[in-house]
Amino acid sequence: MPRLAIGPEFPRELSALAQPVRRDAVVALRRFLLNVAGAPHPQRVRGCRDPRVATLRLAEGHRGVVVRQRDVYWLRTVLPDPEAWSYARRFRFGVNPVIGVVEEWDAEALERVEPALRRSARSSGLYDPICDGDLMGLGLDVHALPLFRLITTEADVAALEPLLPPTQHVPLAVLARGGTLAEAWRELDAWRASDEDTGPIDPEDLHAALRRSPDRAAFVADKVELDRVLGLPAWCTFLDPPQHRLARAARFEQPVLVVGGAGTGKTVVALQRAAHLAAHGSGPVLLVTFSQALAEDLSAKLDLLVEDEVVRKRVEVGNTERLALRIVADAEGRRPALVGPGARTLAQLTDEALRVLSLATGDLLDDVDPGRKPYRHIVVDEAQDISPSQWRLLRAAVPRARDDLFVVGDPHQRITDTRVALGAVGIPAVQHTLRLSYRMSQELLSFVVRLRGGPASGLVKGTTNMYGFHSARNGDRPIVRAYETPESELAGLRSTVESWLADGVPADEIAVGARNPRLVRDARRALDGLDVRATTFQHLKGLEFERVALIGVAEGVVPEPPPEEPDARARALQRERSILFVACTRARAMLYISHSGRGSPFLSL
Repeated sequence: MPRLAIGPEFPRELSALAQPVRRDAVVALRRFLLNVAGAPHPQRVRGCRDPRVATLRLAEGHRGVVVRQRDVYWLRTVLPDPEAWSYARRFRFGVNPVIGVVEEWDAEALERVEPALRRSARSSGLYDPICDGDLMGLGLDVHALPLFRLITTEADVAALEPLLPPTQHVPLAVLARGGTLAEAWRELDAWRASDEDTGPIDPEDLHAALRRSPDRAAFVADKVELDRVLGLPAWCTFLDPPQHRLARAARFEQPVLVVGGAGTGKTVVALQRAAHLAAHGSGPVLLVTFSQALAEDLSAKLDLLVEDEVVRKRVEVGNTERLALRIVADAEGRRPALVGPGARTLAQLTDEALRVLSLATGDLLDDVDPGRKPYRHIVVDEAQDISPSQWRLLRAAVPRARDDLFVVGDPHQRITDTRVALGAVGIPAVQHTLRLSYRMSQELLSFVVRLRGGPASGLVKGTTNMYGFHSARNGDRPIVRAYETPESELAGLRSTVESWLADGVPADEIAVGARNPRLVRDARRALDGLDVRATTFQHLKGLEFERVALIGVAEGVVPEPPPEEPDARARALQRERSILFVACTRARAMLYISHSGRGSPFLSL
């Protein structure tokens, strides 16, 4: 029976096909898995650059491209026949000899690039001081070394990035900017999906390489697994190596903090870690986030991710306010009043919940009797906006044992005035960093990094910066448009949104944001009849859309007038900058910003 691995592009490309073609392709793959009569059979490709590449006829006029080794088939794409043949001839595939992951090379494009590199080559190459053995020790392909020796500038390395596997480009880029061999090795090692996968590498073993590459392949053994991979969002199935290493680690002996810029997959890692702990941990799991609205979104995503109902019930999803309310209500026998006479603030309820929990469970018995705590594992999303008292409550709700707290957040997206180092509240977290944004294009990312500017107070001692934060793709530059009057700005907003809808962008993939409720009401009136979301910047937190329009980004509105006291003023301006940053980073493909009159000083990039 064939062993079939699905590549991450295939489900997306399949879903874009016409329904009859899509249906026939799925039926063909089911037959292929069963190896029955009528199943597609591999056809060799003339003139291909990798003899293992073949095609499978999946539907009338459409073929899948596979990399084949014995009974292993890696399904890369599905395309109309002429494009499938072209794709099959264009690429070659290999296994990184050092960390053992699969690699995809744009061999056709590299053949075109090589003469240009030869013509521009100077007397000395960029990597001349480094011997072949050291380069090969970084996993660089021995057959590509002559090409790499032609590189003379850092710009050459950047130009080659789209044509090379990331595990080839990363060490080259580190060395090109003056990094050491040790630094290049650390960057390469980050692409290892498991810290425990350090055994010998067989560069000829495609099956083992695919198993080490969770971002590039998902094996399906039967119809059920095939339908699940084809039907689920990609984030449920394909994790890049840094994400996989964090989400699926066998254990962490200390609390973990994962920081990363917008779109780096922090929430995906939190969801996947919660699911992993529910399946393999030793007790109930709490997945907690900043607000109840975000908690409901996480709960729906967890329902998709965790198919087993028994496992799913082991994860409770909520926010810290809800946790505090429940603890106090259980202790007092009734729900605490939040309004009216005798009402307590949420801060007071949090303090009371901590007191109740400490009396009931104590801290001295954490290691010897963890069962006295309400949860065995806690996973925290949007950690940058959780207050010190809330952190103390979370710390008290879980035993001090391995896999106790797993925390993700981004200090640059802080929209409250909260400043806390986890160590100060009894959480000695070990920090890990995600730097690759999958949501935003490089053009959008460069814009928002300049807009946000500077480091932010971290969740561990010191500050967090955005050095090395980059994107996996290119795209459109953000549009910043000035209008003479508020009326013309709102007319421009409607025209822009109408053009997006005419382009075929679904209404639920468009969001309009403004700094305050008055501007939101103005936007909703201007968009009357167009079924798109309009809300404040803050309520866009945690969401993402194909296209985002932000209006009223004008002087006196963004930022809102800050207080006069210097420290309070500085904090307020940082918070305002973060709020705008969060709103901008909700866009996947296009960001439109408008203002009437003078624009916000934050736009003076």
